[in-house]
Amino acid sequence: MKNCILTGTMLLAVLTAKAWQGDVVIETPHTQMILHADEGQDLRWGYYGERSATMEQLRESGCDLNFPVLPAFGTVDMVQLPALQVEHTDGDMNLELKVEEYSRVDHGNAVVHTFLLRDQLQPVIIRLFYKAYKGVDIIETWTEIVNNEKKPITLKRYDSGQLTLRQGDVWLTHLHGDWAAEANMVQEPLTPGCKVIRNTDGARNAHLDAPEIMLSLDGKPSETTGRTIGMALCWSGNYELRLNTILNKQIHVYAGIDPQSSEYVLDAKATFTTPRLAMAYSKEGMGGVSRTFHRWARECGMLHRGNGVGDILLNSWEGLYFDINEERMLQMMDDIARFGGELFVMDDGWFGDKYPRNDDSSTLGDWVVDKKKLPGGIKALVDAARKKNIKFGIWIEPEAVNTKSELYEQHPDWALQVRGRELKLGRGGTQLVLDMTNPHVQDFAFKIVDDLLTRYPEISYIKWDANASIQNYGSLYLPRHKQGNLYVDYHLGLLKVMQRIREKYPDVVIQDCASGGGRANYGLLPYFDEFWTSDNTDALQRVYIQWGTSLFFPANAMAAHINHCPYWNTGGRVIPIKFRCDVAMSGRLGIELQPKDMTDEERRQVETCFKDYKALRDVIQTGDLYRLVSPYDRKGVAALMYVLDGQGCLFAYKTDNYYNQPLPRIRLAGLDPDKNYTLVEQNVHDGQQPCALSGKQFSGRFLMDVGIEVPLWEDYASRVFTIQ
Repeated sequence: MKNCILTGTMLLAVLTAKAWQGDVVIETPHTQMILHADEGQDLRWGYYGERSATMEQLRESGCDLNFPVLPAFGTVDMVQLPALQVEHTDGDMNLELKVEEYSRVDHGNAVVHTFLLRDQLQPVIIRLFYKAYKGVDIIETWTEIVNNEKKPITLKRYDSGQLTLRQGDVWLTHLHGDWAAEANMVQEPLTPGCKVIRNTDGARNAHLDAPEIMLSLDGKPSETTGRTIGMALCWSGNYELRLNTILNKQIHVYAGIDPQSSEYVLDAKATFTTPRLAMAYSKEGMGGVSRTFHRWARECGMLHRGNGVGDILLNSWEGLYFDINEERMLQMMDDIARFGGELFVMDDGWFGDKYPRNDDSSTLGDWVVDKKKLPGGIKALVDAARKKNIKFGIWIEPEAVNTKSELYEQHPDWALQVRGRELKLGRGGTQLVLDMTNPHVQDFAFKIVDDLLTRYPEISYIKWDANASIQNYGSLYLPRHKQGNLYVDYHLGLLKVMQRIREKYPDVVIQDCASGGGRANYGLLPYFDEFWTSDNTDALQRVYIQWGTSLFFPANAMAAHINHCPYWNTGGRVIPIKFRCDVAMSGRLGIELQPKDMTDEERRQVETCFKDYKALRDVIQTGDLYRLVSPYDRKGVAALMYVLDGQGCLFAYKTDNYYNQPLPRIRLAGLDPDKNYTLVEQNVHDGQQPCALSGKQFSGRFLMDVGIEVPLWEDYASRVFTIQ
């Protein structure tokens, strides 16, 4: 895996202690951030945006440069909220941070700027980092808090970064939702006061609210125009984003770990590193910010898959749920191979000895094959997959345990709990979360994967699930005075496990699943190849879910599967198979049903879909995304397209269904205006006729300026075109 993460420890070797004063310009190919400090003074905000400003120009133009970059409690007035607050050994709650050193270090694909800030009374040091990428317009910021006191200190607030903007007609775009309804796009103007977006699930942080936002600086958000800033907190645990708007003055944006129940005890001579906050600026609206984040994910190692593409797979879950046996597994393998798919994934229900896993109330933690269901074991399945020329994958949930399991009987202390309090039980009435702060539990989680891949090296894909929030706030491993470290140390422990797995097994594909899209974040994505976007595979709702998710995540990270109908998750809604295929084609394509229950028409459509997708997969999964008509605008249509090396792929869906509705012309994007392009409709099998647009040629200028009337007359009509 490419590693673009630079630790503070690596930087220590190159920090210089020379006296410094003046302006610091932090640059990416098209953007810049300007900061200022004199030696012995605090670090001040200047500017973030296009590469078109200097500090001298900012001063001459009347910009207010009086706000600290990292405001600390005790030294800022009541107008600006603190980003840092520390309780020292003697009870002192203040930090007075002054710049003491600065360094600029070239690290190949990025330049890292480091400021060393020292408290004027207590022996506490803050290292503030800015990492500016050379090939993509992303700047990361994070801090290291160094406790040089003789006893532990308590971190009461420890944000990763703060951004100061001038108040104006600024709009916020954020993602809100729930299980099976993730990533709903919400857009609202920022008004005076403090807007807080947070997640306190403990284990999964992208349900309810997600740790990514966009700020449109020129009024109501646009996909194509307007100065826009995107921010993503690269963390998998609880977080808090605060937007403090001061009337007629500024907007201060803070991002970091949620301090609620997380006052972190930092030992003497120890260092705490906050999560990275990634920022992008574009004058091409929300679309420009999205493409920047997608490019950063693919090219800078944040996404393990990088510029690679994912296989077409069949997952057994919605076809069988827990009703797994060897005969059904072999039958499903035959079906996915016959369709032209490439991978079969056996989901939940394959394990258990003393307690067979027949529903969600037992067996988590007992990762042994159920020989009654699978008499030939996993070996028989991987052997069968090899003979059918497909790959094999498997589902696990390493962070959880059921009270009805051999693991819990042997190690009840491994579950998060408070001694003496009644356990709060999750899924199935028996599920608990394992204590990932405990090194023994970390070893156990690693061993689950290690045992599977050592015994069955043919396993090419793992679906890693997490289906429970932290309800029992207590660790029998952590000492009493460090119980407040639980929410943070849980995720640091999880990262240690994932780092060990990736060091030993860099090539196995791992899906990040957490009751659907509960962990769609850049904190974990460096160790995973993709995430399960939602447990809701209803195609109409997936148009909205995948649209919101695409604001920050590229298509090759989003698993999108064709579902069965009628679909239980949306009240038995029936959607035509072509619409289901066309929606799933816009991400990493898969299928989630029992193939033997499909009609002949469904089989023909899926086979055609798989064949066409293989030819388009590179464009879809690694191309530049242009969102053309938003389903959230309620125009009855959603349209998006991908462009790679001059070739495009257009998706259009009818999202509302009523008689004689006016549908908008769809104007394309990302093409060369001086070239001619031919539209060819895809996913049309032998029994169907392509629409009248198929085979027609238009100039790029016409397609982008005037647009096309895509025939979407019937209920749940959809079209997919190549643009060549």
